[in-house]
Amino acid sequence: MVLAFYQICGIKFAILKRDSPMRRVFLLALFALGGASVAGYAQSVESATARQFTIDAGGMASYFNPNEGGNNLAGIGTYADFHFTHWFQLEAEARWLRWNQYYGEHEDNYLLGPRVPVWQFGDRTVVYGKALIGYGKETFPFKYGYGTFTDFAFGGTVEHRLGPKISVKADFEYQYWPVWLNNQSLAPYGVSLGMGYRLF
Repeated sequence: MVLAFYQICGIKFAILKRDSPMRRVFLLALFALGGASVAGYAQSVESATARQFTIDAGGMASYFNPNEGGNNLAGIGTYADFHFTHWFQLEAEARWLRWNQYYGEHEDNYLLGPRVPVWQFGDRTVVYGKALIGYGKETFPFKYGYGTFTDFAFGGTVEHRLGPKISVKADFEYQYWPVWLNNQSLAPYGVSLGMGYRLF
C-alpha cells in the first residue's frame, strides 16, 4: 500500500533500489514495526479524561544518506509536536547535517506537516506516520555553491513516554526533492533519535 502511494505520486522510491547500509536499516525497521503491530496490543481510542491539546519540543541526532555521492551526513536538529486531537496533530522539524562532510558538502531541512497515530501499545508507546513539506538547503562540495529546494518528507516514528513530561523517539524519514540540479530529483533518507519535553 505504501509503495502504491509513492507510485501514484510519481515518487522514485530510490531507497529500495540501492545496495547500502541505510537500505538494510530501513528494511529492518519495517520488519520490526510490522512484527510489533502483530504482537502488540493496539489501542486507538484515547482516554476521555486525557488533555487534548499538548506541545512537545525537543532535540534529535540524525544520520542521513544525501543520495548524491559523497559521505553519509550526521547532524543535530530540533522538533515540536502539536497535538490538537487524537487524529489532528502537526510536526515541525529543523535539521542541520554538518558532520562528516565531503569537502564542505552538507544539507539542512526545515519541514512541517501532519502526523497520524497508527498503533498504540499500552499507555506510553505510539507509532506515528507523517507527511511533511518544506525546503531543503544543500551546500555543494568544493565551494561550488548552494541551493534551496522543495522538500517532501514521509516517514514513521516510534515514540515512548518515560513519564508525564519526558518522551523519547526513533524516526525514519524518506525525503523527495522533486526539482534538483538539471531538473533531476533527489531522495535523501535517514534515521533520527530524539528526546522531548512536554511544554504544555
